[in-house]
Amino acid sequence: MILLLLLALAVALVPLFGGNLRALSGLRFRAPWLLWASLGCLALLIALPGEQTWWRTALNIGTYPLALAFAWINRRVPGMWVIMAGATLNLAAILANGGVMPASLHALQVAGLPTTSGLYSNSAALADPRLLFLGDVLPIPSSWPFANVYSVGDVLIVLGAAFMIHRVCGSRLAGRPKPATS
Repeated sequence: MILLLLLALAVALVPLFGGNLRALSGLRFRAPWLLWASLGCLALLIALPGEQTWWRTALNIGTYPLALAFAWINRRVPGMWVIMAGATLNLAAILANGGVMPASLHALQVAGLPTTSGLYSNSAALADPRLLFLGDVLPIPSSWPFANVYSVGDVLIVLGAAFMIHRVCGSRLAGRPKPATS
């Protein structure tokens, strides 16, 4: 949730840095269905909580090729390479841990989140995590609104999206796009 709030903040800052939010209406993505399919799979996992099963793990892992394919097809959009890097780091951590994003036990405790659960979770404290430094190790404390844990990949995804918004809108914060030459 905090990631969505940060994106909303990025949008709100566009006019303060001389950008034009109307420019976003001209942003066209190729193959948007790939992104919608990826987000739909994630929504399905959230809407249908349950025990750890092979299909939940496969569905979680399967969202990444869809999202990365979307990003690759749209790689010329400003910021997309940073988004792809973040998603790739997340996927590496998930694949290294059998389909689960490793979470730091300390980060979960700071965020006030459960450290064990009988239900499937795409992020969990593992007994012997691999690539934990790429996992959910960045906590938002439980005393703050929207406490949760995040990964370096999540941060890169938000930074890439914020850069995209500011660059497309011509904000001074991301450097104005160069005028087209004929």
